[in-house]
Amino acid sequence: MSQPLLEVTDLKKHFPIHKGLFSRVSGQVYAVDGVSFQIGRGETLGLVGESGCGKSTVGRTLLRLLEPTDGTIKIGGQDITHLDREQLLPYRRRMQMIYQDPYASLNPRMTAGEIVGEPMIIHDVGTPAERRERAVGLFERVGLRPEAMASYPHEFSGGQRQRIGIARALALNPELIVGDEPVSALDVSIQAQIINLLMDLQDEFKLSYLFVAHDLAVVEHISHRVAVMYLGRIVEMTDKKSLFEMPLHPYTEALLSAVPIPKSSARSRKRVILKGDVPSPINPPSGCHFHARCPYAMARCRQDVPALREVKPGHWASCHLHDAGVMSPLRALAS
Repeated sequence: MSQPLLEVTDLKKHFPIHKGLFSRVSGQVYAVDGVSFQIGRGETLGLVGESGCGKSTVGRTLLRLLEPTDGTIKIGGQDITHLDREQLLPYRRRMQMIYQDPYASLNPRMTAGEIVGEPMIIHDVGTPAERRERAVGLFERVGLRPEAMASYPHEFSGGQRQRIGIARALALNPELIVGDEPVSALDVSIQAQIINLLMDLQDEFKLSYLFVAHDLAVVEHISHRVAVMYLGRIVEMTDKKSLFEMPLHPYTEALLSAVPIPKSSARSRKRVILKGDVPSPINPPSGCHFHARCPYAMARCRQDVPALREVKPGHWASCHLHDAGVMSPLRALAS
């Protein structure tokens, strides 16, 4: 088996809470609390969950835009977790990001051509003429006219701005791209165009994606595997077919039950309504973070943290139902 492009092991990101006149640390926000996964070359891993579960923080932390509290991050087998700014620079070229907001992510004082060419200037790639030629090619590849390179961001539509963001991410020929909900701010018709563009680019350039999203329909379309996050932890991870046909975690089942199914579809699904609100990441519940909202919670769920383990070949879940062999409730819902 070939070595994965990205390996994340027990990644944690905690934000300190400062209070008082002397800004003493009074607590922590446990945004990411022990996340592990791998992404192979040319593979897309979808990362899904409710707002505030920490999925965007995972993407920013593994790119070292945020400094990890604990854990390891490896690119091509090389540990980049503790590299300083100068040591990290070569790895920056291999990892890029497409941001959620196509309006806020582009510098309004720079032309579109300057925005796409800026990464090449920072990394001293090519001559000015070569950089311009590269930018022209990228504009054409993402579906924009090269003449538009002289225009400013406010002169483009939302979909066009996101295409500029994609061109910028491709400028340095990266191997891994983190998409932080890259289509959530766009109209539905434009979303489909951008998703299809990303899939075509993946095939052409052998890209790997970490695709952060909350829209399960989009994730099902673009991903090879899917990881489900809840309150800073991954609770289930498998290939997309297994996840959508036979989820093994009650939280995943609840997420899937909320996805509308056309009346003409042969599939049917029982609606699962979760009780209560998402707990605060400042003071998460003990044991399984989901136990307060889980319809199948047992006494041990309040005390013991369930390990993310391989319940079925290639299908990982962190749920005491599987430890105890009590599989029937989830199977009944999935059938």
